[in-house]
Amino acid sequence: MFGGAKKIKINKELYEHIERVAKLAGYASVEEFVIHALEKELAQFEDAQSDEDIKEKLKGLGYLG
Repeated sequence: MFGGAKKIKINKELYEHIERVAKLAGYASVEEFVIHALEKELAQFEDAQSDEDIKEKLKGLGYLG
């Protein structure tokens, strides 16, 4: 599942928060929770046909101004 993975850095407080939520939600690990959360978020962009579509969706979700 995590083979060939890349690493990212997040601050300690955020990691601890994710760790707490992941445990309460019944995930086996922080990594499993983060992957699920990212996959769920990215699923919103599956029907995008272009970069412009993605930008519009990001604006609609409040990620871009």
